[in-house]
Amino acid sequence: MNVPLAATTFDSWFQARHPDIRLGGAHSVLKLAGEGATVPFIARYRKEQTGNLDEVQIERTLEARELWDRIVNRQTVVLESIERQKKLTPELKDKILSAFEIDLLEDLYLPFKQKRKSKAAQAREAGLQPLADWIWDCGHGLDRPQPGQTLELWAFTFRDEEKGIKDPEAAVLGARDILVERLAEIPELRACVRRGIFENGYVRSTLAGKAKPNSKYEHYFRFQERITSLREPQNSHRYLALRRGAAEEEITLLVAPPPEDSDFEARLLRTFEAAACTVPDSPGAAVLAKAAQLAFKEHVLPSVEHEVHRSLKEAADEAAIRVFAENVRRLLLAPPFGARPVLGVDPGLRTGCKLAAVDAAGGFVRNELLHLENEEGKAQAGPRLAEIVRGDGIQAVAVGNGTAGRETEIFVRHALKEQALTIPVVMVSEAGASVYSASEVAREELPDLDVTVRGAISIARRLQDPLAELVKIEPRSIGVGQYQHDVAGKALEKSLERVVDSCVNQVGVNLNTASPHLLAHVSGIGPALARAIVEHRAHKGLFASRAALLAVPRLNSKTFEQAAGFLRIPGGEQPLDNTSVHPERYAALEALAKRLGKAVADLLGPGVELVRQAAGLAEEVGNYTFEDIVKELEKPGRDPRTAFVPFAFREDVHDLPDLKPGMACPGIVTNVTNFGAFVDIGVHQDGLVHISQLGAQFVKDPRDVVSPGDRVTARVLQVNLEKKQISLSLKPAPPDRKPPRSRRREAKAAPSKAPAPVSRPPSRPPGPQARPAPREVSRPPAGARRPPSPRPTPRSRAATPPDKVAPAFNNPFAVLARLKGPGKGGPEGGG
Repeated sequence: MNVPLAATTFDSWFQARHPDIRLGGAHSVLKLAGEGATVPFIARYRKEQTGNLDEVQIERTLEARELWDRIVNRQTVVLESIERQKKLTPELKDKILSAFEIDLLEDLYLPFKQKRKSKAAQAREAGLQPLADWIWDCGHGLDRPQPGQTLELWAFTFRDEEKGIKDPEAAVLGARDILVERLAEIPELRACVRRGIFENGYVRSTLAGKAKPNSKYEHYFRFQERITSLREPQNSHRYLALRRGAAEEEITLLVAPPPEDSDFEARLLRTFEAAACTVPDSPGAAVLAKAAQLAFKEHVLPSVEHEVHRSLKEAADEAAIRVFAENVRRLLLAPPFGARPVLGVDPGLRTGCKLAAVDAAGGFVRNELLHLENEEGKAQAGPRLAEIVRGDGIQAVAVGNGTAGRETEIFVRHALKEQALTIPVVMVSEAGASVYSASEVAREELPDLDVTVRGAISIARRLQDPLAELVKIEPRSIGVGQYQHDVAGKALEKSLERVVDSCVNQVGVNLNTASPHLLAHVSGIGPALARAIVEHRAHKGLFASRAALLAVPRLNSKTFEQAAGFLRIPGGEQPLDNTSVHPERYAALEALAKRLGKAVADLLGPGVELVRQAAGLAEEVGNYTFEDIVKELEKPGRDPRTAFVPFAFREDVHDLPDLKPGMACPGIVTNVTNFGAFVDIGVHQDGLVHISQLGAQFVKDPRDVVSPGDRVTARVLQVNLEKKQISLSLKPAPPDRKPPRSRRREAKAAPSKAPAPVSRPPSRPPGPQARPAPREVSRPPAGARRPPSPRPTPRSRAATPPDKVAPAFNNPFAVLARLKGPGKGGPEGGG
């Protein structure tokens, strides 16, 4: 059955969902994507057609189309199913074709959906449908009982012992089951409950049987928050914490009515009762009232509560995936040290430090094992390290930041200094390095080397070019996510792959040096074609031009169009091949050079002024494309990533005990979440900067202030040695509030009498009353204390969400303990 839909339906639906995206641009995106264009290609080389939509807007357009197609397909399935049952009316058809929310569409389909055998279905098989219809019709004034016709007498006529209807009471109960199902499937009633719960309901958690002492879920032992609040991206991580706590049976989780509205559920029930019966003195009024209660409490309410959890999970997944994707993007676009020889060091306490030297192209040169476990080993390691650095022309040392990484970095720095070598020593994140070392990719690249040596090589390459090395690792293994193991796996994988593709194409790829893993992410290429390109390069030699790419087997003109602009050939036959100018624009620039009596190379660098002043070129190629061409010709072959700057931690800080409150420590942001940022300050344990400590001004989203890889100076607020937790702040240090010494002397010398009033701001009273109570969070009675028992019990502050604590009482430890996953780094750190 083909369902006719108006051509403008998608347009109006799309505009309502995405008012910030111009409809004409959206249509162009869909057309280009339908022709095989990739998102990076559309965003970079089809700006005139899309109205300069960026990658995010293009992705949202494509996702909207996918959702639209899914809804329309579901509408078709629903209509066909109801039509086969001969129950499709024009009114119902219009309702279904107007339903573009999945829940509403499923509500309309619910009465017609083929279900497993329910009580209502059994009652119908027993012949009780007429009795249920009579009760319903009498309760709505559509029928009237005949003189002397009572419910009991009429139900008596439906007895059938063979079908299990032994008496009138059984017949009435069966008819009630039919009525319960009928009420539970009324779309308007379901929509009423859904609207009430979603707009006013709460998620509530309480202590469960398997709660542990000092639990990371302690703050959720007595907790409640409005559903609308938890659906907001900045709060959605709390729902993931609640789900995990419930899965581990430390808390119970339920959807609850608003605490301030004791009549909430009763009011919804009255809506069902009003729909169930409009004639209070009808014979089956009591049966209808009970059916209304059962339909509401046993069918509709649990169903809507399930929808609430599904909706909150989807919102939390979306927010967590967005955080993870942005963190991965920042990490991939970290400044590269460049194509220079590097020594990678994989620290080890018992087995020694694995060293691997790589050349400027990242090729393996040699490996070494240094033992730093004792003074004798260190004495021998220093000169040997210097010998390797000098012999291989090493220009930087990359030290992995895993176990013993800080001690190793300090040793290497001092050893090189003693040998009068002044090359940078940089700590590099080794998250995911172990995954790479044992992967098929590593076995193909370095088949004859041990996994530990592969790890050291990967660490060295990460310093040279983070993007080129990290593309070999599954993005979720990089470990910069928030609850990454709790979110939808396929959605996370898809999002991270898009980020990797975007970063690779944004930076560009050297066609003559790139690995197949890097080439696979170039627009239009993919893994199989990437291998074919590398094999062609190995057999035929380096590519002299982009055009030579067309000689690769199975690489057609469409693929060339998608990929060519993102590939670079430094020193090739065509100067433009080392820029992001697409070959489709070469003719225009060559024609301009010919008119000016110049070579194309003369248009690069200072010669870009000739292009900028060229009459008619902008009109020929389009304004957006003209601006991109000018920008690229100004700095041909430029890397959009920022310049590399060496970084060092405080030399007097090695371990947690070295930290003291008030210390200012240089650090690197390793992870950013909705509740704050994790910062590595060189003590084997990342510290947490709670969102309330990210700046002097109010911060709504941590990503507005910091990103992974940022260098910051963090002030130590508190250190918990037992739990290995560090609380940091990026706020300026508070000024010394002590009065000047001269004022103190004057006050001491003043005669003893009542002091004159001094105009001062009122001080905040100490104690719990100084902390503003967060909205919509339940609290135990004032003065509630935790009894001395090994079993955790609610405390007076347990109801407060950790990230709603007022800045003056910032306690990030609870958040860190609750969300910090296995491994070093932020929550769910990879390794």
